[in-house]
Amino acid sequence: MMRHKHRAGRRASAGFTLLELLVVLAILGLLAAIVGPQVIKYLGSSKTQTATVQVKNITAGLELFRLDAGRYPTPEEGLQALMAQPSGVPIWNGPYMGQASGLVDPWGNPYRFKTPGDHGEIDVFSYGSDNAPGGTGEAKDVGNW
Repeated sequence: MMRHKHRAGRRASAGFTLLELLVVLAILGLLAAIVGPQVIKYLGSSKTQTATVQVKNITAGLELFRLDAGRYPTPEEGLQALMAQPSGVPIWNGPYMGQASGLVDPWGNPYRFKTPGDHGEIDVFSYGSDNAPGGTGEAKDVGNW
């Protein structure tokens, strides 16, 4: 009788059965399938929203540059003119951006600047995650138009 109790106690504390592990893995798989796409969708949209805000900040910096210099930066000067005074610009009260990292989109590519722009006097834009014109979702172009 004593031997039987000893074995039963040992078996209960030995660990999980294969069936219990399979049930836990199935539950985790279901949770990942349900929650995973929503998290990825949220992260993608947050990068696009960040790019939208950064484009607005760059556009505001370009407007301040224009007020001081009387013109927008040339294509050769580019957006770096917001961070460092270009030669030939006597009145420059910059930097017009808080940090140079604001000139790089959330996908690690530099923002593009075009003057005259296709959509207005200036175009500031990012090609999104694919770094190519066009696209949908996270690969959609983000600009000041």
